[in-house]
Amino acid sequence: MNDNNTSRGGASVGYLSNLSDIEHLAVRYLRLWCDGAAGKHQLEHDFHLALGVGHGTRATHCLAEICELCTQHGRRPLVRHQISCRCLGADESCFANFVSAAAEGQHEDAALIATLLVRADYAIGLADLAREFGLALKRISPQSLPKSRSRSQVRASSPFPHLIH
Repeated sequence: MNDNNTSRGGASVGYLSNLSDIEHLAVRYLRLWCDGAAGKHQLEHDFHLALGVGHGTRATHCLAEICELCTQHGRRPLVRHQISCRCLGADESCFANFVSAAAEGQHEDAALIATLLVRADYAIGLADLAREFGLALKRISPQSLPKSRSRSQVRASSPFPHLIH
């Protein structure tokens, strides 16, 4: 990564283990979404299992819309780490805080954080989507997720947490 903006976005700023459940899930599902078809299939499976088909499908669509808005109208591409990495990247931290603030009803703060991700004219709409997505994440119990992707296993899976994977 030669571009300063890109490398800053991927810079490790912490660990997933330091996040709240909703923030951890937001990063997890952002990473899965960015992993392509297999990741999208896994997150949709997780959402259906944890939320039921109707609510799970809606959560999947919210995340898809969020990611598409960030891709089409983002200030720059979001940098993320691999799904198995224990590190938390700068962009991922911003995304986690954004979703958490929106889910907690802090709409103005979420819209302000959204301006770090997308053009200002998309911030309010993005915050609305993040609220719905975040509320869905709040309903997910860690026990409802497949054991192969549990939080403790994701934490322990990277032998080099200081490297961006």
